Amino acid sequence: MAIKKLALAAVLAGLALIIFVVEAQLPPFWIPGIKLGLANVVTLVAILFGGYLVGAGVVIIRVVLGAVFCGTFISFLFSIVGAVSAYLIMCLLINRFSKKQIWVVSVFGAIFHSLGQIVVAFFIVENANVLGLLPFLIIASIIAGTFTGLCAQRLWFSPLQKYKF
Repeated sequence: MAIKKLALAAVLAGLALIIFVVEAQLPPFWIPGIKLGLANVVTLVAILFGGYLVGAGVVIIRVVLGAVFCGTFISFLFSIVGAVSAYLIMCLLINRFSKKQIWVVSVFGAIFHSLGQIVVAFFIVENANVLGLLPFLIIASIIAGTFTGLCAQRLWFSPLQKYKF
């Protein structure tokens, strides 16, 4: 069973990394830093299908290797704080909502990802003006989180269910 979980984590981490790298090449939306966060679909699927440890492995591998392949130290800080914030809130909420509400968990994950990034931005620029981005980031998080959550929810109710541990 442990080898199956390791294999699942490796495949999902590779998939999340590919999605992350491809999405990093896309032009930014109207506000820098806003993107769909499609790799979060894989993180949520990892938590659902493999459990908290598989999800944590996918997040850490994606963030570290994503920074190595297409990032800087500063982008790594934004990414790790945002990803860990999102991961933690999703782990706290995943069993509090029904599986038909996975999208809600994803929305909270996206919001906490943005909050984590605002905290990093605040400490880097040492200026409270970055908090002015928060309403735009929250709106974008709700939209992106809903989309990625619906994708993860669809995967949960797919034939892939047989691979759940």
